[in-house]
Amino acid sequence: MKRKTLVLGILTMVIVAGCSLVSRPSQEPTPGAAGEAVGTGASGLSQEAADIAQARGLGPDDITAALKTYLPTGIHDEYLIFSSGGHSGQLLIIGVPSMRLLKVVGVFTPEPWQGWGYGVGNDVLEQGDVNGHEIRWADTHHPALSEAEGDYDGQYVFINDKANARVAVIDLRDFETKQILKNPVALNDHGGTMVTPNTEYVIEGGQYAAPLGWEYAPIEDYNEEYRGMVTFWKFNRQTGRLEADNSFAIELPPYWQDICDAGKLASEGWVFCNSFNAERATGGVEEGNPPFEAGASQGDTDYMHIINLKKAEETFVAGKTIDVNGFAVIDLQTAVDEGILYLTPEPKSPHGVDITPDGKFLVVSGKLDPHVTVYSFDKIVNTIETGQWDTDDYGVPVLALDDVKEVQVELGLGPLHTQFDDQGYAYTSLFLDSAVARWTLGGDFSDLHPEEPWQLVSKISVHYNIGHLLAAEGDTVSPDGKYLVAMNKWAIDRFANVGPLLPQNFQLIDIDNTGESMQLLYDMPIGIGEPHYAQMIKYDKLSPWEVYPEIGWDPQTQSMSQNAVQPGEEKVVRNGNQVEIFMTAVRSHFTPEHVEIEEGDHVVWHITNIERAYDATHGFSIPGYNINVSIEAGEAVTIEFDADQPGVFSYYCSEFCSALHLEMTGYLMVKPSASSAMLSQ
Repeated sequence: MKRKTLVLGILTMVIVAGCSLVSRPSQEPTPGAAGEAVGTGASGLSQEAADIAQARGLGPDDITAALKTYLPTGIHDEYLIFSSGGHSGQLLIIGVPSMRLLKVVGVFTPEPWQGWGYGVGNDVLEQGDVNGHEIRWADTHHPALSEAEGDYDGQYVFINDKANARVAVIDLRDFETKQILKNPVALNDHGGTMVTPNTEYVIEGGQYAAPLGWEYAPIEDYNEEYRGMVTFWKFNRQTGRLEADNSFAIELPPYWQDICDAGKLASEGWVFCNSFNAERATGGVEEGNPPFEAGASQGDTDYMHIINLKKAEETFVAGKTIDVNGFAVIDLQTAVDEGILYLTPEPKSPHGVDITPDGKFLVVSGKLDPHVTVYSFDKIVNTIETGQWDTDDYGVPVLALDDVKEVQVELGLGPLHTQFDDQGYAYTSLFLDSAVARWTLGGDFSDLHPEEPWQLVSKISVHYNIGHLLAAEGDTVSPDGKYLVAMNKWAIDRFANVGPLLPQNFQLIDIDNTGESMQLLYDMPIGIGEPHYAQMIKYDKLSPWEVYPEIGWDPQTQSMSQNAVQPGEEKVVRNGNQVEIFMTAVRSHFTPEHVEIEEGDHVVWHITNIERAYDATHGFSIPGYNINVSIEAGEAVTIEFDADQPGVFSYYCSEFCSALHLEMTGYLMVKPSASSAMLSQ
């Protein structure tokens, strides 16, 4: 009753006080503000609530923000954020507006809660090994939700590993990783994993130029032997897998490619990629050369890459490719000859090509330029058709900036990444200003707002050094508006000191245009990895399973497992030195509860969770053998290991499942071999 009175009182206060939507930039209490703004009386605020506000120094704006993010128990978030987990190698799922971390999805790195890499998923993780070397960490950067007609469809999400040039596929029916592919052309990447409007291709841009196929060449041969690349992975929606045999890469000049994005609507069929280090600096401070950060920033501009994907696909299908480590590559000269690749100057040190919802304009920000540069797709096409261009040192056509530029808009220091809303506004992160700029779009969006087109409207401070930002469906053909999240690189004083390594800070911002300005609502520490980019989807577009469709379901094939175990079919079968165990799990016991084998046996253990109740997950852990699997309702798993340690091992359910959870256990008895028995005597 007290909580209901408190919430109603606060809501009444907000309405009566007519709270502004502008949050204070500082979290320090303002002396007297709480007592003046949220006192009892006309506001209708209870004495208890007023005392809390007074003690914490809360003003009306703070309470408004709290109301906008508070969700009573059992109420679900309106949106979900799919965020990279940085060097955790994982994918983070966050609710909006609550900003609650809902799940960490195991992708490139073992994750014990889901048993990912500790008994299940091992074969998928092995797909990402590099030249026979086991790789169990990653630097995830740019997740991308699958799309249909340029809008999120809620079926799949893809994510890249910058460190090792890998891409992964996660099925959103069960939020589990199904595939990892290592790029055979490049050792690392950055501009992945954006998708084409109908998810025909997943785009993986390169990063640092290098000899293709992981070959060696001395740095002195940089201009001749080092190259950039972009890969187009063909996606089969029916199988939910990327198809390497139907995929291809394009060789690019040795400019360091950055983020790529696919055109939409007016620009569908084209792909646009940033680059930096058009100077082709090679570093070497130890030899007296300029450092990379200076050498790669000497010029006034870098190059935006303009790729005709339709022509590239036709060229690949026609077989006009070379072979690099068994992978089809359109070489640089062919890309020029076939009219696939063009360049145009862009602000130096850019980080993202962001395409307006109608696909007619491209927005590029350079961290060393206070403007965003807006390109017209129509002007790009017209310039290509007229054939009026120069070429770079590799013969690639370079379209003059003045021929393709629509406008430049001055926003502030360190512009980076841009998102869009449904009211004709664009939002750009300002790294050096630690702010988000709101500005108006022109073209067909001009009639959606009273301001002049292509004009800065307002800014909001964030904390601190914002990198990417994301708006609700803000990079689709149909943005939602409502919410924006600043992905801040630094937290500094926002949270309690937990040592020199600080969390990053996601800040939720209300961009609802019914208010006068943007409002900062919430600070969320990200205490895992270093997230880089994220996308936000409407929750009702997702249709995840509550339990697997049938008892005995194999999540890796998304079909019934041939090793599924039904009640009454439990058994232990020996075939030479291989022992196969068929087990069921149900609240609150495993069957069988005793398994006796011999040292040196190869063990194949099949377990089926025969529950049909929502959230009835069981775990299975064997101490000493590095095994801990999560088995959701209906799931069938198979684990394999060699019984190389004699002794008695109590396996148990590692996921709390019932009042008798601790009793859900059993004994694996590994009888010592004759040689082990003699050594122990």
